[in-house]
Amino acid sequence: MPLAASPVPPVPPHQLLVFLLQVFLLLGLALLLGRGAARVGMPALVGELLVGLLLGPSLLGHLAPDLSGWLLPQRPEQMHMLDAFGQIGVLLLVGITGGRLDLGMVRRRGRTAVQISVTGLAVPLALGIGTGYLVPGSLLPATADRTVFALFLGVAMCVSAIPVIAKTLTDMNLLHRNIGQLTLAAGIVDDIVGWLLLSIVSALAVSHLDGGRLGLSLLYLAAVVAFAALPGRPLVRWVMGRAAAAGPGVTVAAATALMLGGAAATQAMGLEAIFGSFVMGIVIGTCGAVGPAALAPLRTVVLGVLAPVFFATVGLRVDLTALARPQVLATGTAVLLVAVLGKFGGAYLGARLGRLGRWEALALGAGMNARGVIEVVVAMAGLSLGVLSAETFTIVILVAVATSLMAPPILRLAMGRVEHTAEERLREIDLLGPGTGERVG
Repeated sequence: MPLAASPVPPVPPHQLLVFLLQVFLLLGLALLLGRGAARVGMPALVGELLVGLLLGPSLLGHLAPDLSGWLLPQRPEQMHMLDAFGQIGVLLLVGITGGRLDLGMVRRRGRTAVQISVTGLAVPLALGIGTGYLVPGSLLPATADRTVFALFLGVAMCVSAIPVIAKTLTDMNLLHRNIGQLTLAAGIVDDIVGWLLLSIVSALAVSHLDGGRLGLSLLYLAAVVAFAALPGRPLVRWVMGRAAAAGPGVTVAAATALMLGGAAATQAMGLEAIFGSFVMGIVIGTCGAVGPAALAPLRTVVLGVLAPVFFATVGLRVDLTALARPQVLATGTAVLLVAVLGKFGGAYLGARLGRLGRWEALALGAGMNARGVIEVVVAMAGLSLGVLSAETFTIVILVAVATSLMAPPILRLAMGRVEHTAEERLREIDLLGPGTGERVG
């Protein structure tokens, strides 16, 4: 008779203590700096991103290394607990954002969204690859292949960060605007293509590009969309209808389970978990079983607690002190300018080709230009594959942070000059309930 498996020991007391203190400190500072950012007319996201830079190796790690080493130890098991907490937050953030996507408007302006996606991918990809061949060889790893590095930098330049875009649009009350809807639609397409390109470049870095695996990923992608459009909607409608009949708590729990289940499904397929959560959020929002008000408690917890902790953790792996070296700073500044020109300019060009006005195109460019945590993940992949050195890793992180911080003020400037249409006001009431008013900021 086989012996029963030994029970898994609980989290060690000290490890649990450090984790609780980390969440306490990150959330507390995220709230304080987020409120401070709001007071000066910036979205809370700006303050939340700064928390990680202040507590991470960029500042605290240098001013008080002993305290930083105790509170934020670089042991994998400790960081993984914080990462898991943050991942739940970002998956639910993307899910509830998908629930607020107006598919009718996206279908009507689908051609514009496609044009924005195509130019927003092709232009920065080409510029990034070209720049990759000009980066000084002294900043590359000794074993790195220049062509693979150039391709990797091109991919890093063309991604968008749906979590950052979603949080920025939410903070600024722009999700109901047509520009917000188009930015989300184009951004999710960019992210899907970006991850597929990253898988190709990563395979090249380890010298075994598998065409069959790439084809399988495309097949999985089509299967997810087909499932969501056909059997997924009636199934979700039945689940959410039964949950709504049981009470508001069950409704929130069911929606959370569905979003995380969708994320798990796409993660298992080798796609990005964020994609599954976003698609499931769209299905929940369009199935007709529950209205936006039923998920208001979930939005409150995600936007007030989980998402701020996630964005505060972004800077914990970032060490911007490497920019003190003149060569790194000069190269980083050049790469940042190319990244902004490519992504911002590409999205702006696509919007203008789609016959959007100048200010609308400017707002779209600003939103699509935010790279945020997705760029951080891409940079970490490059570092682990040996494609990026510590210096080029810092440069890519600089692009991620700077583009995320520059998006809100440009959005505010541009959207202040875009007319608030009757369709948008109706969408705002539908999403947020009666009594809402226009507020940008």
